[in-house]
Amino acid sequence: MVRLVVAWCPGLLREGPKGEEPRRFAEVLDAAVDLAPFARPVRLGVLAIPSRGPSRFFGGEQVFAEHLATSVAPLTGGAGPVCVGAAEGLFAAVLAARASVFVPEGATREFLAPWSVATLRDPDLAATCQRLGLRTLGQFARLEEARVLERFGLDAVRRHRVARGIDGELPGLRDHAALRRLDVVRHRDDPREVQRGFFGERGGADLRAAAAARRLERQLGVGAVTVARLGAGRAPDDRALLVPWGSTDAERTARDLAPWPGRLPAPSPASIPSRALAVALLDADGARVTVSAGGLLSARPARLELDAGRPRAVVAHCGPWPMAERWWGVLRRRAHLQVLCEDGLALLLRAERSRWWVTGVYD
Repeated sequence: MVRLVVAWCPGLLREGPKGEEPRRFAEVLDAAVDLAPFARPVRLGVLAIPSRGPSRFFGGEQVFAEHLATSVAPLTGGAGPVCVGAAEGLFAAVLAARASVFVPEGATREFLAPWSVATLRDPDLAATCQRLGLRTLGQFARLEEARVLERFGLDAVRRHRVARGIDGELPGLRDHAALRRLDVVRHRDDPREVQRGFFGERGGADLRAAAAARRLERQLGVGAVTVARLGAGRAPDDRALLVPWGSTDAERTARDLAPWPGRLPAPSPASIPSRALAVALLDADGARVTVSAGGLLSARPARLELDAGRPRAVVAHCGPWPMAERWWGVLRRRAHLQVLCEDGLALLLRAERSRWWVTGVYD
């Protein structure tokens, strides 16, 4: 089996809601490739490097591991330490990195023996072994291969060979979905990468913009460059999100894609104010327009006062759309109203806490 040096980044093993972890790990991987061109990702937060070449170049395996940890640690964004280890076979090398140890050549089986059977990444097999009193890889490895095949099946035989140190590649250890996601992150500004647009392929201006965003992100840090994206919610101000540049629809959760009954109808506002703007909505007699508990306006809107400026005449309105959310906790009541002013200003207003607020501006 090939001897591997593995870097384990505990803080980057799972992708969070902002999608920063793949970008941070892409930076880690690029730095590792600068040291050793054959560095390859195993899954998010884990990369492996054949030990032979770098060990000769840097004067030893542990010396190379120190260079690797020193180079990539600042790129994790404070997401925890970088653990490095080495062993024969990918499975043993990953466990060695988790423990920050360097397993001597030929000692793979002895190193694996005390680890739990659960590390074989098969919950059913682990549960059955536990019931049989086989709690460690060493105990599982001592079973005869024929008995394993007879009792557990062919897939368990492959894991049995891994536990015995005969095979180094554990089924399911490589996360291919995460690797594809990582590949997209690493090459999203590559001119050879084609991204389909409205009229076909991506143009030169798009490529230059992506390259500029990439340079800014490298200078300012991961997550410093953000783009707008629609998220979960019923109202436009709930749905408008800023996410790190490079985030894709693959990061959207089931909550984002839920139908959300009661969502405001189209058209949506072209822009959302960064802070709530209070307005006064008045009727023809100068009294404040309110929304009743039944979702009805107290009077027809006639004037709108925004930021203590001159009143604007309201020539048309649509709504209101009442909303009552979070009945299981702190109930939130609000209503939305579309208004069109005489000067062409079209706004989406929100009535909440006995006041009107601007929540969107239409083009």
